[in-house]
Amino acid sequence: MKVRLRRIAGAFSDGYALDKHTASSVFIGHNEYGHPQFDTTRTPAGEAVFQLKYRGDFDQVKPLAKAVVRNIAPYFPKIGLVVPAPASTSRQRQPVHEVANAVAERMEVPLFDNLIIKSAVAAHTGSLKNMNTREEKDEALRGKYLLNKTISNKGRWNVLVVDDLYHTGATMDAVCSLLAQYDKILGVYVAALTWR
Repeated sequence: MKVRLRRIAGAFSDGYALDKHTASSVFIGHNEYGHPQFDTTRTPAGEAVFQLKYRGDFDQVKPLAKAVVRNIAPYFPKIGLVVPAPASTSRQRQPVHEVANAVAERMEVPLFDNLIIKSAVAAHTGSLKNMNTREEKDEALRGKYLLNKTISNKGRWNVLVVDDLYHTGATMDAVCSLLAQYDKILGVYVAALTWR
């Protein structure tokens, strides 16, 4: 998969995204229900994420994981564990979890899918997609996630957080700030599949 890496910044030690999600999007009119329609061209990574998330094509997991391990992981110090970013939408099979698991397998490190858990507050927060400012998103995320201290052995490790789409960074910052507080975590690194 051809990628164009972009460095991203936030409440983490370092991070990269594989590529922009959408290459171009042209308005072509409204459908019979009055909804706007677009002719959208996605990058290879963007198309893979789209097919995985919205078409249920789990064959996209391995190429995306391979692209993360080949293109992003070499920029970071030795990674000791992988954590998937919490999903915003409940699905029977979580795309980000699947990619994070495949990344962990390729890197031969454990996947910790329960270090960050949603709190009871999470059920009462609206969708971040409907919020316009970073401040609104930060406020909505306050108390939404909790750190679940499940690492029992001695030592400290660098963690790789895998997410599908990096936009404002509000969710990623909330998650990474929690991970950075954990005495078992040495550094927090981010691999996003695409950016908006």
